[in-house]
Amino acid sequence: MATFNAAIGGLFGLAVLPFRAMNPWIAMIVVSVLTGLLMLAIFRWTSNQEGIRRAKESIKAHLLELRLYKDSMAQQMRSQGRILRANGRYILYALKPMVVMIVPVMLLLIQLNLWFGSRPLAAGEAAILRVKLADGRSPLASDISLQAPRGIAVETPALRIEEEREIDWRLRAGAAGDYDLTLRLGSASFTKSLRVGGTRLAPISNLRPGRTFLDRVFNPGEKPLPPELGVASVEVDHPERRLPLLGLRLHWLVAYFALSIVFGFALKGVFKVEI
Repeated sequence: MATFNAAIGGLFGLAVLPFRAMNPWIAMIVVSVLTGLLMLAIFRWTSNQEGIRRAKESIKAHLLELRLYKDSMAQQMRSQGRILRANGRYILYALKPMVVMIVPVMLLLIQLNLWFGSRPLAAGEAAILRVKLADGRSPLASDISLQAPRGIAVETPALRIEEEREIDWRLRAGAAGDYDLTLRLGSASFTKSLRVGGTRLAPISNLRPGRTFLDRVFNPGEKPLPPELGVASVEVDHPERRLPLLGLRLHWLVAYFALSIVFGFALKGVFKVEI
């Protein structure tokens, strides 16, 4: 899984590389256009295009019947039944490409969240470092310590929460830069990345996963922790990134889906795809 995440992350990083120093909206628009094209290609090659066209024409014809025979209740009922049947056929024809799209779109969403989900800490901003231990490990009995590099202040001693198997520290960001926080657990050591300042678009990893498969899938920004450590995850919550638009601050997911749908429908005629 680590190799797979590295490969996908490398490809995505190359795709957005020319836009990293620009406004994040530029990269979002480019990714949305490419997503729209990808969805059109999948829809065209995996769906019954002729069946979709016939179903849409049938729906339009029966909608016209509703207007033409509005004084005939029997005809109205027949037309509505035919519209429902045509809609059912349309949904069945569209189901296969939607299922095929799930995997590539999910991989894109995971990478987009890594790049657009969070922003770096600002100078002077605080964050919590959370170490979650594996099942059966007690934070009270664990010999764990944190070593922060120059530029990051550790403001509190370790807070050990037995019920959550969790150990927390509060950090304060200083100078801008990319940092590695070093944690020592017994004779072993491991790190957690932290990003402070900067305006360039860059991947930000909130959580370094342990051995849980889903954690590794949804958190590809750092290599998984070695299972022998007995640590389930290490997390630093960077602030949520929002995209400014006309006085609003949009979540990246809203912007991505809206733009992908708009570009997909705008380009479907160019590539002759029935949707």
